[in-house]
Amino acid sequence: MTRKLLDDCFLHDQDRLRHDDAIALLISRVTTVVGEEHVPLDHCAGRTLSTALHAAQPVPAFTNSAVDGYAFAHRDAVSAASPGIPVVDRVAAGHARAIAVPQGHAVRIFTGAALPPGVDTVAMQEDCAVNTIANIPHVTIPVGLKPSANVRKAGEDVAANTELFIRGNIIRPQDIAALASIGIASVPVYKRLRVAILSSGDEIIRPGTQLTFGQVYDANAPMIASLARSAGCDVTDLGIAPDREADVEAVLANAAARFDVIITSGGASRGEEDHLITTLDKLGKRHMWQLAIKPGRPMALGQIGNCVVLGLPGNPVAVFVCFLLYAFPMLRALGGAPWHEPRRLYLPAKFSFEGRKTGRREFWRGALVDTASGLAVDKYNRDGSGLISGLRWADGLIDIPEDLPEVRVGQPVGFISFSEFGISSR
Repeated sequence: MTRKLLDDCFLHDQDRLRHDDAIALLISRVTTVVGEEHVPLDHCAGRTLSTALHAAQPVPAFTNSAVDGYAFAHRDAVSAASPGIPVVDRVAAGHARAIAVPQGHAVRIFTGAALPPGVDTVAMQEDCAVNTIANIPHVTIPVGLKPSANVRKAGEDVAANTELFIRGNIIRPQDIAALASIGIASVPVYKRLRVAILSSGDEIIRPGTQLTFGQVYDANAPMIASLARSAGCDVTDLGIAPDREADVEAVLANAAARFDVIITSGGASRGEEDHLITTLDKLGKRHMWQLAIKPGRPMALGQIGNCVVLGLPGNPVAVFVCFLLYAFPMLRALGGAPWHEPRRLYLPAKFSFEGRKTGRREFWRGALVDTASGLAVDKYNRDGSGLISGLRWADGLIDIPEDLPEVRVGQPVGFISFSEFGISSR
């Protein structure tokens, strides 16, 4: 069952929100808005589990050999004399021996084969010497082998009834292996969040057409779509809405009935040709967030029914940063996952910055560099919000607290890697 957003979900009573306050507000207000479905195991990577999953049986399900070699009872090897221990059988993976191995005897065994009753240790074949006496092979076990050597015991990876996954886990490739190991072929997940991307403005055109004077290519929409997909969403591009109020209203009303989230960039001011804000006020509820951060600051959050409307800033760097910090974890949470607060690595600065104006949280573009003392972080040398080249240069964001007046070379600074959001490094 899907849940509804709170009325006035994004309402707050502060003139300017500090970063931590904005995060706390979103965590307290955002809830899952999508339903559930089952998907095949090989199609569930990146999906969000809707139900906790337990291991019905242990993994491995039975005690087995980790190598090709000879299985025997450890007590027999200690007391065995030349010419060694007689080998009475051959046990391959998938062909279990139910009959106990007689005391003082061994079996030839292969990787993955179940240990028969009566043996508890395996010697690797390359460490053993084998002689045939009266048509019976005898194996000499190397000295010093510990009990249970080269044996994978039942349940040593996962014990029976272990809770292997909790609701909200995002499934990774290694998790698919774990799901397969407990016999799950169909996985209960939340449906993908349906996200619509809308651009606005008569000056905006899409790449692939010829620019005329006064026009700009829409760099934000394809970037936002890619970022939303990295957050596990199904994305639809609604194109560019012209600067006419009736057209903007029609697009938003139609989209709100079809999608869980609408994301726009720019066009959120109070200018005569900016109709997103007035239309959102008319159709639903809108709250303009003034954030005490750089880059960023203005961000519109609102609702049309149960559809979230997110208005990002217009400059590409501000769009990118605000998406990672606020939109990415919000989309994950709306889609059933816990709030994703990115981890900070504290690394020495390879730069200095003096005379910083305090009062705002700043997120600088940073790149990892190798130094003689280890890994450090450097800062992009320009701060403009329209400089896409800085995003391409960076490996992540340098998180500068509101009250920090300067950064000195060697001073530890918080670094948020783009990998926290599924974005590969350079």
